[in-house]
Amino acid sequence: MAAGLVADGIWRRSRAMRLPVLPPSSNAQVSGEHHFVTAEGVRLDGATRRAASAYAVAEGLDVLDLVPQGLDAVRALELVRRLDPGSFRSARLARGEGAGHALLVSADVLKRAGLTKLDGLSADEMDEVTIRLKQYAPVTMDLAVVPRMAPLPPTAFSAAERRAILRRRWQLDLPTYLTGVLGGFGVLGVLAARRPLWGAAVVAAACANPVLATAGTPLRPYDRFGFAFRRPVSAPLRMLRVAFTREEPNADLARLRSEYRASVGAGLGRFVERPRPDCPWCGATVVRKRLVSGDYQQRKPGTFRIDTCGACGHSFQNPRLSEEGLGFYYRDYYDGIGEAEVERGFRLGAPHYRARARMLRGHATPAAWLDVGGGHGHFCNAARDIWPGTRFDALDFGSSVIEAERRGWVDLAHRGQFRELADKLSGTYDVVSMHHYLEHTTDPTAELEAAARVLPAGGHLLIEVPDPESPVARLAGRWWHNWFQPQHLHLIPLANLTTALAARGFRVVAVDRGAAHQELDLLMVVTLLLNRIAPPHPDRPWNDPGRRRLRIGGRVAVTLAGLPFAVAAGAADQLALPLIRRFGGANTYRVLARRTNEPLVA
Repeated sequence: MAAGLVADGIWRRSRAMRLPVLPPSSNAQVSGEHHFVTAEGVRLDGATRRAASAYAVAEGLDVLDLVPQGLDAVRALELVRRLDPGSFRSARLARGEGAGHALLVSADVLKRAGLTKLDGLSADEMDEVTIRLKQYAPVTMDLAVVPRMAPLPPTAFSAAERRAILRRRWQLDLPTYLTGVLGGFGVLGVLAARRPLWGAAVVAAACANPVLATAGTPLRPYDRFGFAFRRPVSAPLRMLRVAFTREEPNADLARLRSEYRASVGAGLGRFVERPRPDCPWCGATVVRKRLVSGDYQQRKPGTFRIDTCGACGHSFQNPRLSEEGLGFYYRDYYDGIGEAEVERGFRLGAPHYRARARMLRGHATPAAWLDVGGGHGHFCNAARDIWPGTRFDALDFGSSVIEAERRGWVDLAHRGQFRELADKLSGTYDVVSMHHYLEHTTDPTAELEAAARVLPAGGHLLIEVPDPESPVARLAGRWWHNWFQPQHLHLIPLANLTTALAARGFRVVAVDRGAAHQELDLLMVVTLLLNRIAPPHPDRPWNDPGRRRLRIGGRVAVTLAGLPFAVAAGAADQLALPLIRRFGGANTYRVLARRTNEPLVA
């Protein structure tokens, strides 16, 4: 542990060394396009404003986070832990991070982001604004250390604001995070008491860590040595204050709880259609039950059955959710109170998004690309790294696609159903993509026909879907995460999809299985089992509000007890990845198909 703390200090120092320093004041005036957002108590003099404006113009920046050189040690260590200065600017899906003091913002980004309060912001508000600005300036936001800027004292950063920021970062896992950190301090104290010599080594390393992390770097925390000396005591006390700080009640929660109670009280029967005796893919009546699952992601009420066709192997939800049911189970997952949690998962998908875009290489140079089911535009934003000259548009039935256009992640947003907009979009695009979209649709074959109407001869259709023939799908049963009930209505075997594409005027030119694999099969099995034991959302409005503290305590206990199993499962996933890519067994596949001149299916 002592060696780890020393290594951590050296690692943080390598990041701090790469922080750019704001050049001396420029004689030029502050650009009329530049505005400044400041925290309460921060004062920017004219020289700093001019220097920041000149630097932003020279570097082509829309947003510049201004970091005081004497930033307090707590924030300085946190900054270089969460942000890599060498890649932050170019990382399109990175979370916005900063020093929480001041930001230069261009007029265009300020308007699109809808910011109106520009000064006197609290630490919590500054954190929220920094996250938002990175979304609106994905490759034109950076930070710079300002030698002349006076830092705020640590007292300006209250325990309540620390907790609010941690809540934003950890969402539903904050009680588990705080319990785990405090428990770790407690275990360390016990071990240090039993082994005083090694305990002293750990204490010394903890004290040396902030000095190692900032010595000789642009960051020179004004409280560096005092913080280092007090750290073994101040760090646990600071976390205790955060843990025992009460949060303001959520005013919207009571309203949502009332709405969900009324919705569930009206009966779940209206959320599903009548069971069907035949396969929706091939029409055969050789249908058998494959599994019955609950909603193990959100833990909303209801059970759902997956049937499999004995003739073609197609798996489908039966009975299927009705339109009202789809609305109920989608609500507050991708948007609303669930949006921030899902956003964290989407950010981690950047390597997969770029890999999807690279599949076009050697087949086409896309000019105009339409991503169907594009959501907030994460794929389109990341794919620009691969195809910088391509116009990326997105289509979705939710409001998220409009937000994607405001952010600049997509060039044009189409809101609505693909089948209804297909004729209007005909001939506009040379590439259409559907990433984890078909399994959510009520009629996947109709979506393929819509793609055939949109694409001209020579255009390409890129599809990625879960593979129900995956070995883990068979072995894990209902605990395989890609069954994802109740949202996934159809699970399509590769042979079925390629046949359907050929019948609709497409020729498959590439199939990618190994590289499409998502390396979290076993980890998600453990996660869903833990979710089954203790709901992951004790505060969600569809849960019974009674015994709230007991529910949260149970979730914390189950999560911490399951942590070793989750770590082992995650490690096993990574060890299996090379074997899966070499010998098969992926949980996902991609298909790239070229539109031909052949007539569409009748």
